[in-house]
Parts: sequence; structure tokens; C-alpha cells
Amino acid sequence: MPAIPQPTSSSGASPPAGATQSYASALTLLASLFFMWGFITVINGTLLPHLRSVFELSYFQAALIESVWFIAYFVASIPAAKLIERIGYQKSLVVGLLIMAAGAVGMTLAASIPSYGVTLIMLFVIASGITLLQVAANPYVVVVGPPATASSRLNLVQAMNSAGTMVAPLFGAYLILGRSKGGTAQSGTVLTQAERLADAQSVILPYILVAVVLVVLAIIIARFPLPAMGQATSRVAREERKNHSLWRHRNLVFGIPAIFIYLIAEIGVGNLFVNFVSRPDIGNMTTETAGRYLTPLWGGMMVGRFVGSAIMQKIDAGTVLAAFSIGAFIVMLIAVFTTGHFAMWALISVGLFHSIMFPTIFALGIQGLGPLTEEGSGLLIMAIAGGALVAVQGWLADTYGLQSSFVLTAACELYVLFYALWGSKPVVSGDANREMVEGA
Repeated sequence: MPAIPQPTSSSGASPPAGATQSYASALTLLASLFFMWGFITVINGTLLPHLRSVFELSYFQAALIESVWFIAYFVASIPAAKLIERIGYQKSLVVGLLIMAAGAVGMTLAASIPSYGVTLIMLFVIASGITLLQVAANPYVVVVGPPATASSRLNLVQAMNSAGTMVAPLFGAYLILGRSKGGTAQSGTVLTQAERLADAQSVILPYILVAVVLVVLAIIIARFPLPAMGQATSRVAREERKNHSLWRHRNLVFGIPAIFIYLIAEIGVGNLFVNFVSRPDIGNMTTETAGRYLTPLWGGMMVGRFVGSAIMQKIDAGTVLAAFSIGAFIVMLIAVFTTGHFAMWALISVGLFHSIMFPTIFALGIQGLGPLTEEGSGLLIMAIAGGALVAVQGWLADTYGLQSSFVLTAACELYVLFYALWGSKPVVSGDANREMVEGA
């Protein structure tokens, strides 16, 4: 099995003795990117119930907002990879941040009109910028150290992503829901046209602040001496590629749907969480108060990633992933079949069990790809588009009830368990096709 390539200098030479400190500084800076895209993604969890009130949307229409966000991952992943090949990782990170800033400014336009259609377009722009960051940053973190601790390392940096998701609900609940009539009114309150217009404009200040932070971060990244990943992870030449095949790697073949399916579960929970918790038979609270409970949900993801990173220093990543997927399946069943605060805290606790899933699946998925690491990473990032199918859960909520729709989430956890126990196990390149057939 080819080893995961180690980063090199821009000339392709091995890193100098002092490179370790340089890479540590680079990872620290990259952690800020993970924080920001986690922050902005979860702002949607607060924004959705707000927009549902402003535009009087059904669950399906509200979920469509989240779907557009994740469709961007499918559309933008390949162009992002080509852009990285053309201008390099560092400039691509800067471009990604500026695209996100432009989308945030566009959100203020959407709020001023207000327009549901413009909102969808601007969220697509922001998500496209995040896709570019994802394609560049995730493989960088994986290959920057020893392959044996790749999952641990990515979980550690992804903990900063979770820190962003933990802070975002407080920001959104205070500056969006807390400053709107729909966010502070009791469930079922009908807003006037003037109140809906005022509520729509309450998102202007938050997105201006986000745009300013993104531009500042882009300037810092542009001036930082970020070490190049070198040629080891680049796509190999056409003739050399005849001797390589991504589809001979079982861990990648099953890892792509694992990412896709896991995102349905994670985004479905975040998308419908506020509506679920605010129900009279669950939490019996306003959407503003319910939005504050997103903090322990995403906070559990941050804690879980720190703990998971430490555990995976000693225990096989696949084993840890299996244990967390079983835990997630159990608490989702509790959320579906019970009521009151017991069901509410069961749904909150799934954040802890979801914590390690994306980074661990990603690291296991590109294990052993060697010179095909970059291409495999692009496919895994494209699979984040699975979050777009959250619209299916919105349809289930409209048709069968909000609580029953979380059966879909529980089913997703079972595929992650399958991947952890069998699908993630790498096979020797020459034996891959035979084992894939035997395992079918």
C-alpha cells in the first residue's frame, strides 16, 4: 500500500529540520479557517427558522435553503480543485475567503429587498467559497504529519470548526432571532407584513460583521508564509495514471457515500433542531430560546473531537468510529420515540456522537492513495453535497411529522457503522478488485 505522501517544500525537496515548527504555525492559522466555515454554516441553523417566519415557508421550502447550500459543494468541488492546480493552495484560500465575504455582503442586499430567491443565490456563493477552503485545507492537514495519526490530527483541527459551530448559535440567537419579532414571539404568532419586513432586515448587521472578519482573515492568509504541499500530492501525469486507479481503494469507494450519507444526518439535525425543540410536546419554548440550545449541540461536537483525537492516539480510528455511530443510532431512536426534555436532550447529545464522523471518514477515505490523494480528497469533499438531501427530511416532516422524520437520521448512522467495521479497511492495490468482488 503506498504511503500517504509527506509535504515538501515548493521545490519538491524534503522539509528542512525547522519545518515542523513552520507546519505547526500553518495548522494554527488553518484552524481559524475551520472555525469560520463552521461558524457560517451553523448560522444557517439559526437563519432557517427566521426565514421560515419572514417568507412564510413550509418545512420543505426552508430545507431547500439548506439544500442549495450543499448543492454548491457538488458544483464547486471540481472547479475548486482546478483553481488550486492553477494558482496554488495559499492563493486559493484567499480567493475562497473573498468569495465568502462577497456572499455575506450579498445577504445584506437580499435582506434589504427582501427576496427569497436572492437569499438562495447568496447562500450558494458563500458555500462555494467554503468548498474551495475545504478542498484545500482538509488534505493539507491529513498529509502534514505521520499517516498513523492523520485521523487524530484532523479531528483536533476540526475541533476548531466545532468551536465555530458552538459560538454561532449565540451570535445568531442574539443578533438575528433576538432582534426580530418572529424570533421572540410565541409559536403560532402571525406576523404583519411590516413586521416581516423588519425581521428580514435584522440579518444585515450580522452579515456585515461576518464580511469584515472574512476580509481581514484573507489579508492575514495572503501575507502568511504557508508551506507548500509540494508535488507529492499532485495528480500524476496521464501516462503514469494508467498504473493507478482510485476505484481499487475500498476505503475511498465506500468512503464517498459515507460522507454523503453522514451529511444528511448532521445537517438534518441542525436544520430542524430549533423547530423540534420549540414544539409544545418537546421543549415548549420560543425559537429564540430554542436557538440557544444549539450551543450544547455543537459544543458536544467540539468536545467529542478533542476526546476522539486523544483516543485515536491509542485506539484504531475505525473502532472509535464504530462506537460513536452506535451511540448516535441509540440517541436518535430516543429522540424519535419519546417526548419532553428527554427527547430534546437525546437530540442534543447526538452532536457528541457525530463529532468525529466527518474528519475520521475523510482521513480513512484517503488512506493509502499516495499520488492520488488530491483527486480522492476532491471526491470526498464533493460528497458533502449529501447535505442537500436534507430537503428529503423536510418532505418527511411535512408528510409524516417532524419527530418521525428523524428516523432517516437513525438510518444514516447504520451506514457509518458499516463503513467503520468493513468499508474503511484499506486493501492492497493489487488485491483490491478481487476483495471487492468477494465482499459484494
